[in-house]
Amino acid sequence: MRNEIRHRASRSACGVILLAALAATSCARQKDSHSLPSLHVDPARVAVAGLSSGAYMATQAQLAYPEIFHDAAMISGGPYGCAQGKIENAVSACMKGDPAPDAAALAATARERAAKGELGSLDKLAGAKVYVLHGRSDPVVADKVARAAADFYTALKASEPALSTLEVSYDGEHDFTHTMPTLDAGNPCDKLGPPFLGKCGFDAAGAVFAALYGAPPRQPGAAAGELRRFDQNALRQEGKDAFLADLGYVYVPKSCLDGHACGVLVALHGCQQNADAVGEAFVRDAGFNRWADVYDVAVLYPQTRASFTPLNPKACWDWFGYSGANYDTRDAVQLRWLVRALSALGRPAG
Repeated sequence: MRNEIRHRASRSACGVILLAALAATSCARQKDSHSLPSLHVDPARVAVAGLSSGAYMATQAQLAYPEIFHDAAMISGGPYGCAQGKIENAVSACMKGDPAPDAAALAATARERAAKGELGSLDKLAGAKVYVLHGRSDPVVADKVARAAADFYTALKASEPALSTLEVSYDGEHDFTHTMPTLDAGNPCDKLGPPFLGKCGFDAAGAVFAALYGAPPRQPGAAAGELRRFDQNALRQEGKDAFLADLGYVYVPKSCLDGHACGVLVALHGCQQNADAVGEAFVRDAGFNRWADVYDVAVLYPQTRASFTPLNPKACWDWFGYSGANYDTRDAVQLRWLVRALSALGRPAG
């Protein structure tokens, strides 16, 4: 009897030790910090990608700071400058395509704004890669709007001799709704709604990485790095409110934590897809993290917040002007926040 009691106690103790070990493993994979980790960032491998409002924000980041966001991917979004600071344009021409965005005219405006210094020097887009992805069953953003996003860059390329090496690709061959397509995470592929991830048998995150960083050196396994939360308010430029949530996320592959040179992909969620709305669904399950391990690329997941003053109840990125008239220029408060975040991560100045 005493031996049996000792045996049970031993098993119980082992169980406690095992649970403690599992808890320690779990903690090691997600850490909270007041600041971003300082990494050895390769500035030539910094890119931006986004879904829906995040797609519009991605093209704004690339045009405003092409010397920083050299490559960009847009999923279910439209061309730079489409809304022209008007919400009525955003919900009509820039979503329904009524009327369809004039890509050539928007490209001409971008050239004028770059000449004034409101945008970055467009010759910095030489050799850049632009990938536009759109689902055939998207009921929110019309196909002609997404095509205009690619046509905008094609028009820039045609008008600027220095941009002859700009690579623009449009992918509209996959059947998915207004969602981030994944292999097996999220809703059924044809369902539109939170968390706006769809089990489509199509790995959009992998397609983004391949388009921006080249063919993968190997196939991914499960994400093995660390997903960290950090204080976004600490990165406010001169204390200015960037209309972001208190906490943001960053995924850091083990190789980056070990000091190897790493790229950075800024991954921008869509409207109603921030952590306050869908928890950690986007930052964990969109598919970027496992590919980040393969490419040695940290993934920065900034988070917006919903508000009624200014009017942004769905926590969209600012692509229509709620943060101010300069929302899509080098002086935009959200874009300047992104630049400061990259500097905090270790991107060299200049």
